[in-house]
Amino acid sequence: MDLYLERIGRPATTLPELHRAHLETVPFENLDIHLGEPISLHPDALHDKIVRRRRGGFCYELNGMFALLLEDLGHTVERLAARVFGGERLGPPYDHLALLVDGAFLVDVGFGEHATYPLEWVTGIAQKDPGGVFTLVEAADGDVDLLKDGVPQYRLERRPRALDDFAATCWYQQTWPESHFRKGPVCSRLDGSGRISISGRKLITTSGEGRRVVPLATDEEVLAAYREQFGIALPRVPELSEVR
Repeated sequence: MDLYLERIGRPATTLPELHRAHLETVPFENLDIHLGEPISLHPDALHDKIVRRRRGGFCYELNGMFALLLEDLGHTVERLAARVFGGERLGPPYDHLALLVDGAFLVDVGFGEHATYPLEWVTGIAQKDPGGVFTLVEAADGDVDLLKDGVPQYRLERRPRALDDFAATCWYQQTWPESHFRKGPVCSRLDGSGRISISGRKLITTSGEGRRVVPLATDEEVLAAYREQFGIALPRVPELSEVR
């Protein structure tokens, strides 16, 4: 895992430092879906994509690989299935993967704009984080809801799962026509107190000074933005393709 630590630019230090370093260097992105490339959750495939090719991924990939790193560093990691709130409905089972680390911290480097640091696994207490105010709340059947600034984000099951358990929903998210991951290419990472994102053909930066949107008029500008902002070299501009 030394190459992984080198990828995120940090030595093996504390869990909060690793969490933030990961968010700042490994982007949340769905580009393979828009390049027609299938996503594999096999550990070798995750290592190849995230570490060797210096790409990002979505929750199953990012939290899947981060779990392997933490286990290698001596942490105990439980992989938890979650259903994401969307309007008044919950998403399907295994809609999201989050991590319970050492039985004490909710760790999630794969949910886009989320907590910058691990959250304590305690319910009913508001936890302030640079990303917002987060609260874990008891739900029905022993589940736990995560709220951000009072708004429900996802519902966690307490039964530990294996990464393979998420494979079917991972495929579903790639191929279902109504999947929000198929709505358009997105690539985003933490940048200090703000974020840098590419959404479609727009480069978006947010900071304490506000939000700035720069249109990317040509394919060359789009590809250059991926290289310069994320270190990602793509063969072509991501556009919705059927997964092979």
